[in-house]
Amino acid sequence: MAALPETPDAYPSGEEQVAPPEDSKWYVIHTYSGYEKKVKKNLEHRIDSMGMKDMIYQVVVPVENEIEIKNGQRMPVEKKMFPGYVLVNMIELREGDESSNQAWFVVRNTPGVTSFVGSGTRPVPLLDREVKAILKQTESEPARVKPTFTRGQNVRIIDGPFAEFIGVVDEVSPERNKVRVLVSFFGRETPVELDFLQVEKL
Repeated sequence: MAALPETPDAYPSGEEQVAPPEDSKWYVIHTYSGYEKKVKKNLEHRIDSMGMKDMIYQVVVPVENEIEIKNGQRMPVEKKMFPGYVLVNMIELREGDESSNQAWFVVRNTPGVTSFVGSGTRPVPLLDREVKAILKQTESEPARVKPTFTRGQNVRIIDGPFAEFIGVVDEVSPERNKVRVLVSFFGRETPVELDFLQVEKL
Protein backbone atom coordinates (compact mmCIF):
# COMPACT_ATOMS: atom_id res chain seq x y z
CA MET A 1 0.00 0.00 0.00
CA ALA A 2 1.41 3.38 -0.97
CA ALA A 3 2.10 5.91 1.75
CA LEU A 4 0.94 9.48 1.39
CA PRO A 5 3.63 12.15 0.99
CA GLU A 6 5.46 13.30 4.08
CA THR A 7 4.08 16.81 4.28
CA PRO A 8 4.64 18.82 7.47
CA ASP A 9 0.97 18.31 8.22
CA ALA A 10 1.14 14.52 7.94
CA TYR A 11 2.86 13.70 11.23
CA PRO A 12 3.37 15.02 14.74
CA SER A 13 6.36 17.36 14.75
CA GLY A 14 9.73 16.20 15.98
CA GLU A 15 8.97 12.48 15.86
CA GLU A 16 10.62 9.82 13.74
CA GLN A 17 8.13 7.82 11.75
CA VAL A 18 8.28 4.11 11.02
CA ALA A 19 7.17 3.10 7.56
CA PRO A 20 3.72 1.45 7.66
CA PRO A 21 3.69 -2.31 6.87
CA GLU A 22 2.79 -3.38 3.34
CA ASP A 23 -0.55 -4.81 4.45
CA SER A 24 -1.70 -1.60 6.15
CA LYS A 25 -4.93 -0.05 4.89
CA TRP A 26 -6.21 3.49 4.44
CA TYR A 27 -9.58 4.22 6.01
CA VAL A 28 -11.68 7.36 5.83
CA ILE A 29 -13.27 8.81 8.95
CA HIS A 30 -16.05 11.36 8.94
CA THR A 31 -15.68 14.46 11.12
CA TYR A 32 -17.52 17.66 11.73
CA SER A 33 -16.70 20.02 8.87
CA GLY A 34 -14.03 22.51 9.87
CA TYR A 35 -12.69 20.22 12.61
CA GLU A 36 -10.48 18.02 10.39
CA LYS A 37 -7.16 19.30 11.76
CA LYS A 38 -8.47 19.28 15.32
CA VAL A 39 -9.50 15.63 14.90
CA LYS A 40 -6.08 14.81 13.41
CA LYS A 41 -4.38 16.38 16.45
CA ASN A 42 -6.73 14.63 18.89
CA LEU A 43 -6.20 11.25 17.23
CA GLU A 44 -2.41 11.63 17.09
CA HIS A 45 -2.43 12.46 20.81
CA ARG A 46 -4.50 9.34 21.56
CA ILE A 47 -2.22 7.15 19.42
CA ASP A 48 0.76 8.43 21.40
CA SER A 49 -0.78 8.28 24.88
CA MET A 50 -2.43 4.87 24.35
CA GLY A 51 0.61 3.23 22.74
CA MET A 52 -1.08 2.54 19.39
CA LYS A 53 1.78 3.44 17.03
CA ASP A 54 2.16 -0.21 16.02
CA MET A 55 -1.48 -0.30 14.87
CA ILE A 56 -2.28 3.24 13.65
CA TYR A 57 0.48 4.70 11.48
CA GLN A 58 -0.58 7.94 9.83
CA VAL A 59 -3.35 10.52 10.11
CA VAL A 60 -3.69 12.81 7.12
CA VAL A 61 -5.90 15.74 6.17
CA PRO A 62 -5.40 15.87 2.36
CA VAL A 63 -4.98 19.44 1.16
CA GLU A 64 -4.18 21.22 -2.08
CA ASN A 65 -2.76 24.69 -2.47
CA GLU A 66 -4.58 27.52 -4.18
CA ILE A 67 -3.73 31.14 -4.84
CA GLU A 68 -6.38 33.73 -4.01
CA ILE A 69 -6.22 37.21 -5.46
CA LYS A 70 -6.85 39.76 -2.70
CA ASN A 71 -6.27 43.48 -3.24
CA GLY A 72 -4.18 42.72 -6.30
CA GLN A 73 -1.91 40.37 -4.32
CA ARG A 74 -1.49 36.61 -4.68
CA MET A 75 -2.26 35.00 -1.33
CA PRO A 76 -1.51 31.25 -0.87
CA VAL A 77 -4.37 29.38 0.76
CA GLU A 78 -4.70 25.75 1.79
CA LYS A 79 -7.87 24.07 0.61
CA LYS A 80 -9.06 20.77 2.07
CA MET A 81 -9.60 18.23 -0.69
CA PHE A 82 -12.32 16.40 1.26
CA PRO A 83 -14.02 18.71 3.78
CA GLY A 84 -15.39 16.69 6.69
CA TYR A 85 -13.08 13.72 6.13
CA VAL A 86 -9.71 12.55 7.50
CA LEU A 87 -7.60 9.65 6.22
CA VAL A 88 -6.10 7.12 8.61
CA ASN A 89 -3.47 4.50 7.71
CA MET A 90 -3.76 1.56 10.11
CA ILE A 91 -3.91 -2.20 10.44
CA GLU A 92 -6.64 -3.87 8.41
CA LEU A 93 -9.85 -4.01 10.43
CA ARG A 94 -11.13 -7.58 10.68
CA GLU A 95 -14.19 -8.80 12.56
CA GLY A 96 -13.39 -10.76 15.71
CA ASP A 97 -9.75 -9.64 15.77
CA GLU A 98 -8.67 -8.14 19.10
CA SER A 99 -6.07 -5.76 17.61
CA SER A 100 -8.63 -4.55 15.06
CA ASN A 101 -11.13 -3.92 17.85
CA GLN A 102 -8.58 -1.90 19.82
CA ALA A 103 -7.56 0.22 16.81
CA TRP A 104 -11.20 0.77 15.81
CA PHE A 105 -12.08 1.83 19.38
CA VAL A 106 -9.23 4.38 19.58
CA VAL A 107 -10.17 6.01 16.26
CA ARG A 108 -13.94 5.82 16.64
CA ASN A 109 -13.91 7.36 20.12
CA THR A 110 -11.64 10.27 19.24
CA PRO A 111 -13.44 13.59 19.93
CA GLY A 112 -14.86 14.97 16.68
CA VAL A 113 -14.99 11.63 14.85
CA THR A 114 -18.57 10.79 13.88
CA SER A 115 -18.01 7.52 12.00
CA PHE A 116 -15.87 5.42 9.69
CA VAL A 117 -16.84 5.53 6.03
CA GLY A 118 -18.02 2.09 4.95
CA SER A 119 -20.88 -0.24 4.32
CA GLY A 120 -23.30 -0.13 7.24
CA THR A 121 -21.24 -0.44 10.43
CA ARG A 122 -18.29 -2.10 8.67
CA PRO A 123 -15.39 0.22 7.74
CA VAL A 124 -14.25 -0.27 4.14
CA PRO A 125 -10.64 0.59 3.23
CA LEU A 126 -9.76 2.75 0.25
CA LEU A 127 -8.68 0.97 -2.91
CA ASP A 128 -5.04 1.23 -3.99
CA ARG A 129 -6.02 3.31 -7.02
CA GLU A 130 -7.96 5.75 -4.82
CA VAL A 131 -4.96 6.24 -2.53
CA LYS A 132 -2.67 6.70 -5.55
CA ALA A 133 -5.02 9.32 -7.01
CA ILE A 134 -4.99 11.31 -3.75
CA LEU A 135 -1.22 10.90 -3.47
CA LYS A 136 -0.72 12.15 -7.03
CA GLN A 137 -2.96 15.17 -6.47
CA THR A 138 -1.33 16.22 -3.20
CA GLU A 139 2.21 15.65 -4.50
CA SER A 140 2.24 16.99 -8.03
CA GLU A 141 -0.52 19.57 -8.27
CA PRO A 142 0.96 23.08 -8.48
CA ALA A 143 -0.80 25.85 -6.61
CA ARG A 144 -3.80 26.92 -8.66
CA VAL A 145 -5.22 30.39 -8.80
CA LYS A 146 -8.73 30.36 -7.38
CA PRO A 147 -10.95 32.12 -9.92
CA THR A 148 -12.96 34.93 -8.35
CA PHE A 149 -14.43 36.29 -11.58
CA THR A 150 -17.62 35.25 -13.33
CA ARG A 151 -18.92 35.80 -16.85
CA GLY A 152 -20.84 39.07 -17.21
CA GLN A 153 -19.12 40.69 -14.24
CA ASN A 154 -17.94 44.30 -14.47
CA VAL A 155 -14.24 44.74 -13.78
CA ARG A 156 -11.57 47.44 -13.89
CA ILE A 157 -8.25 46.78 -15.61
CA ILE A 158 -5.45 47.84 -13.25
CA ASP A 159 -2.34 46.91 -15.21
CA GLY A 160 -1.08 46.96 -18.79
CA PRO A 161 -1.92 49.14 -21.79
CA PHE A 162 -5.66 49.09 -20.96
CA ALA A 163 -5.19 50.17 -17.31
CA GLU A 164 -8.17 52.12 -15.91
CA PHE A 165 -10.51 50.78 -18.60
CA ILE A 166 -13.81 49.29 -17.41
CA GLY A 167 -14.88 46.06 -19.05
CA VAL A 168 -17.12 43.01 -18.81
CA VAL A 169 -15.79 39.49 -18.18
CA ASP A 170 -16.46 37.34 -21.24
CA GLU A 171 -14.55 34.19 -20.35
CA VAL A 172 -12.61 32.81 -17.35
CA SER A 173 -9.76 30.29 -17.83
CA PRO A 174 -8.67 29.12 -14.35
CA GLU A 175 -6.24 26.55 -15.74
CA ARG A 176 -4.32 29.38 -17.47
CA ASN A 177 -4.95 32.04 -14.79
CA LYS A 178 -6.42 34.21 -17.53
CA VAL A 179 -9.61 36.18 -18.04
CA ARG A 180 -11.00 37.61 -21.28
CA VAL A 181 -12.56 41.02 -20.85
CA LEU A 182 -14.67 42.94 -23.37
CA VAL A 183 -13.49 46.55 -23.44
CA SER A 184 -15.20 49.38 -25.29
CA PHE A 185 -12.48 50.74 -27.56
CA PHE A 186 -13.11 53.26 -30.38
CA GLY A 187 -16.82 52.64 -30.09
CA ARG A 188 -16.66 48.89 -30.38
CA GLU A 189 -16.24 46.02 -27.92
CA THR A 190 -12.77 44.55 -28.10
CA PRO A 191 -11.81 41.28 -26.32
CA VAL A 192 -8.63 41.59 -24.23
CA GLU A 193 -6.94 38.62 -22.55
CA LEU A 194 -5.49 39.45 -19.16
CA ASP A 195 -3.91 37.76 -16.16
CA PHE A 196 -6.09 37.51 -13.04
CA LEU A 197 -3.76 40.01 -11.36
CA GLN A 198 -4.43 42.63 -14.04
CA VAL A 199 -8.10 43.11 -13.20
CA GLU A 200 -10.20 43.80 -10.14
CA LYS A 201 -13.91 43.58 -9.40
CA LEU A 202 -15.92 46.78 -9.31
